[in-house]
Amino acid sequence: MTVCEQTTATTAVTVARLRRLSRSAGRSASLCSGMSGPADPAPVGRRSWSPSQVTPDGAAIRAPQSVDGERLVAVVSAIVEPIGRSLPASSEVVLHDLSLLPNSIVAIHGDVTGRRVGDPATDLLLQKAVSGDFEHLVGYETTLPDGRRMKSSTMVIRDIAGNPVAALCINTDLSAWYSVRRIADMMLGMAEATGSPQLPSGLGGPDATPGATPDGTPGATPDGGTAGRAAPPAEDAPEPGRPTEAFVHDVDELAAHLIHQAVQKTGVPVELMHKRHKLEVVRDLKARGMFLLRDAVDMIASTLGVTRFTIYNYLNEIGDDEVGDEQDDT
Repeated sequence: MTVCEQTTATTAVTVARLRRLSRSAGRSASLCSGMSGPADPAPVGRRSWSPSQVTPDGAAIRAPQSVDGERLVAVVSAIVEPIGRSLPASSEVVLHDLSLLPNSIVAIHGDVTGRRVGDPATDLLLQKAVSGDFEHLVGYETTLPDGRRMKSSTMVIRDIAGNPVAALCINTDLSAWYSVRRIADMMLGMAEATGSPQLPSGLGGPDATPGATPDGTPGATPDGGTAGRAAPPAEDAPEPGRPTEAFVHDVDELAAHLIHQAVQKTGVPVELMHKRHKLEVVRDLKARGMFLLRDAVDMIASTLGVTRFTIYNYLNEIGDDEVGDEQDDT
């Protein structure tokens, strides 16, 4: 064998070994791809991608799903429909694959929010993905754009390493139950007014108006209102600090909602904003997970009336401030 042939054979063996090592490293090796500097291992219970790293097209860099995570998502996807069929028709079961954010819905049963597979996550789930604050949320109330109130629960599914890989959500429309409660409150109020648990005469017919007197006119309730048009109970008012969620159907709708919320939070119209206001908008959008969306930089720049390079400069300033805060804490 000549020297050239020996060199070629040695090179082939070396390349084969490198390929085997690369395959054995698997997905863990890709965590560092596209990120500047050495990456620290992700702590247990937090996502191993960094939303602060933004690609030129404005999308954040995310780590791929682990093999164990893929299996868990597949298993839970198969039981979304059985779970949904075991619940009332006013309930909806949704499964999010967190590695696919923002378009994370991979299975859904029910039509409470009108979403489909491939639709994006809510703003609340996106924000939790960015902050790494992945804890179960059970029994919190949210409101749909049409005013319907829901009771929602979000359960976080973790892989064997403790990393969150999916979120199983159950949303229940409470509209019918609130209607039943208002009817019950109205009927109890009538019984108290008459001093008898029996309905007054004239109210038993199928065409009778609830709360009407025998002559068919609406009767007054003890608080001076009209029984047939009783106001919702005080408990129906939104509770301060209640988690809010936007159930959107596409990424553009999600982006518009996030930008609107961030701008509104400053209390200053865009045309009157100074740099500090715009910097605060970008900081708030970063915390909300806006930079997980493709073309996020362009959309924010267009809204604030600045260039995309200005947005990158804002992100650098925010990053420097966060590093300084971390050093102050140590």
